[in-house]
Amino acid sequence: MNRLEAKKRIEQFLLEDVGSGDLSTDLVFGRELTGSGIFIAKEEGVVCGLDMIGLTYEAYGDSTVDIKLYKKDGDEVHAGEKLAEVCGRVSTLLPCERVSLNLLQLMSGVATRTRQYVKTLDDDSIRICDTRKTYPGLRMFEKYGVTCGGGYNHRYALYDGVMLKDNHIAFAGGIDKAVALVKSRLGHMVKIEVETETEQQVKDAVKAGADVIMFDNRTPDEIKKLRQLVPSNIITEASGGIRLDTIAGFKGCGVDYISVGELTNGVKPLDISFNSREAIKV
Repeated sequence: MNRLEAKKRIEQFLLEDVGSGDLSTDLVFGRELTGSGIFIAKEEGVVCGLDMIGLTYEAYGDSTVDIKLYKKDGDEVHAGEKLAEVCGRVSTLLPCERVSLNLLQLMSGVATRTRQYVKTLDDDSIRICDTRKTYPGLRMFEKYGVTCGGGYNHRYALYDGVMLKDNHIAFAGGIDKAVALVKSRLGHMVKIEVETETEQQVKDAVKAGADVIMFDNRTPDEIKKLRQLVPSNIITEASGGIRLDTIAGFKGCGVDYISVGELTNGVKPLDISFNSREAIKV
């Protein structure tokens, strides 16, 4: 993850949440009062985003907070386990609590969901990857969560990979014409992916010289047949309507990747709390 970009995003999140100041904290505590707190997992899952704790304090303008991490990104955790402990100015810890928790919970939720998909598929020959179905402003955090859960990233945005979908193909007048137009203008460092739904489209994509062929909304049995039409030098991907309760059926279907929008779209954040040591009940 690009830490500089992440810090800039976090500055925006703090501006949204803290604005001109934290009235509750500013009116109760002085700037010099110090305290400590602990980030605790409240349910089982995969933790991700621990660096966001320190980045949030830095973005708030305080790099003096002492941070001790008990886990690392990608670790599986259980309810009640300590993830991190911090010590610093109360005037920093409390205003930064919600932003750091929101990111930590979201990224851990994505990592947890991705790990569930990887384990359920149980096929080392197929990589689970994400899509662009992310929330505005949160893509970099969500996509990092996917990698911590054992998944892989698809293209980051529209600018770093060509994916010719049904509308592109329809407007261009066919797969052959769409691919030819791209190849006439594109450098050699960017791959071209073509979305297909029929046997004829797969054949057209192969003939046109696509680098990646996606089988869209096909069953595992259909994919096995279509995969035989694709030379081994072309990467294959399955996508469309694949869920946690159906992905096991795609084991051994022969594709290189399965892309799943649900890894980031509507994922449940992992329940994590931040408590001051004084608030922890023994």
